[in-house]
Amino acid sequence: MLGLFKDNPVVGKASGVIQSSSDELFNFIGNELLDNYPRWSPEVKELEKLTDGPIKQGTLCRQVRIDQGNRSESTFKVKIFDSGARICFEGVSNPYRCDYVIESVNSSDSRLTFIFELLSLDLHVRPFEKLVRIAVQDGTERTVKNIKKLIEAEQADFK
Repeated sequence: MLGLFKDNPVVGKASGVIQSSSDELFNFIGNELLDNYPRWSPEVKELEKLTDGPIKQGTLCRQVRIDQGNRSESTFKVKIFDSGARICFEGVSNPYRCDYVIESVNSSDSRLTFIFELLSLDLHVRPFEKLVRIAVQDGTERTVKNIKKLIEAEQADFK
């Protein structure tokens, strides 16, 4: 009976090899988050940094998104900022986590693994949990494809 009320996070995970060094990829995702996040995630309509200085562990940001016609506003905090390897942020106002893990494959390629976790579902959404899981997985795959397309196009412009 108690198990009926336990929250199971909704998790989406996708990865892909991107023609970019791990430092360049991290710079695109981490250091240039404010410029590039709305580019790889066009659902982000507003993004602002709430703390001073460069993006780093502890940085707070506010975003406004429109996902499938639904507007949402949230504040998130950078929890992990491991240069060249990983950036993770968590919702402060909403229970979610975005984790970008970067692994060097060779000097010119990196593997990006993106994990999105919706840590709990509102009661009114639970009957649609299966659809939410499908949407989250589709979103993680689209995110990796978008980042790959953007960064590889930029790299091609410099060659």
